Amino acid sequence: MKHFLLLMALLAGSALAQPPAEPAGERAQGEVRRVDKANAKITLKHGEIKGLDMPPMTMVFQVRDPKVLDQVKAGDTVHFRAEKVDGGYVVTELQPAR
Repeated sequence: MKHFLLLMALLAGSALAQPPAEPAGERAQGEVRRVDKANAKITLKHGEIKGLDMPPMTMVFQVRDPKVLDQVKAGDTVHFRAEKVDGGYVVTELQPAR
């Protein structure tokens, strides 16, 4: 029993020492083509997004947090993360490139 408790304590300690998980979705770069604040959408021209099995293209994404659209305008280069949600694609993180 002592060995079991010791093993459990060691495993619990190693789980606490793990680095924080990466946010969901692969980080990608794109160019803002259009911002639609009224509908919480953004049109991005982006390169390949392997995690979503998506070739380079220009497409419209929903935005999880519409407030991020206040930070960008057409022509800006951005870094973003997107996920497939309920059959559509949603930008979960959006930052202007520096």
